Amino acid sequence: METLKKGTLAGLKTTWTLGKIIFPVTLIITLLSHTPVLDWLISAISPAMKWIGLPGEAAIPLVLGNFLNLYAGIGGILTLDSLTVQDVFILAVMLSFSHNLFIESGVAASVGIKLWVILLVRIGLALFSAFMINLFWDGGTEKAQYGFISQPEVAPSGWGEITLVAFEKASLGILQIALIVIPLMIIMQYLKDNGWLNKFSNWMAPAMKLLGMKENTSMTMAAGLTIGLAYGAGVMMQAAKEDGVSKKDLYLAFIFLVSCHAVVEDTLIFVPLGIPVMPLLIIRLVTAIVLTMLVAYVWNQVERKNRLTREESQHETGHHTI
Repeated sequence: METLKKGTLAGLKTTWTLGKIIFPVTLIITLLSHTPVLDWLISAISPAMKWIGLPGEAAIPLVLGNFLNLYAGIGGILTLDSLTVQDVFILAVMLSFSHNLFIESGVAASVGIKLWVILLVRIGLALFSAFMINLFWDGGTEKAQYGFISQPEVAPSGWGEITLVAFEKASLGILQIALIVIPLMIIMQYLKDNGWLNKFSNWMAPAMKLLGMKENTSMTMAAGLTIGLAYGAGVMMQAAKEDGVSKKDLYLAFIFLVSCHAVVEDTLIFVPLGIPVMPLLIIRLVTAIVLTMLVAYVWNQVERKNRLTREESQHETGHHTI
């Protein structure tokens, strides 16, 4: 009963914290989707699409995926019947790095990560990957064949219905978060009380060390990899707080996770688009591992240099004092 009580309270607290981010963002973006704002943004982005090898209309799924979510981005792809396999693959890779940008970046910021770091990594990886795929892949010129076509929703008429739909989506988002986060918190509390979290940390220790992090970052990483940033944020925040994850390890963990999170769901969701998903998964994993190891190496070198500078300064001060 004590485990159930602690887990439920932690879940409710986390749901409230996430809800303060998710509800207003979902509400605002849903309202904006029924105004000319997104159309203006798409028109502004379209001319620049040629630099990453995409036609102008490919801006539609990119804007929808980043402003709304991954499902909206895929829905945007399904409305375009002129895309090639290469176009769809580039869009899939870009959206896998950069989707649901406002909510997921806001969640990362709530854990203590600088917002500009998250945006730089996600948008930078999306653009860089698109440029490299277009540069080195000569294939995929055949027309894309989608596995299914989603049924279009009936558009609400009038601002009354639009506002109602916006509130409904925002409220359902909070409810969905609660239904996922609260049971997860109870499970995490049970595992913690029975010593399973320590065992799991030991199992993950070699991988954490390889990526330049301590083993107490393992729960943060596991939550993000399996259930994503938005849904896994509750577990990640709790784990980071209770396990005493350092600022450095927290940044490294989130740099890895913004590159590669919800690896199963976010990969399989692209299967109906008729693209090879295994290369998509490999690109995400390799990018996340290499980027995290590189940042960890640079961070360690900077720390080492600063430490040597302080030691030399202290030695010089001691020498003059003598």
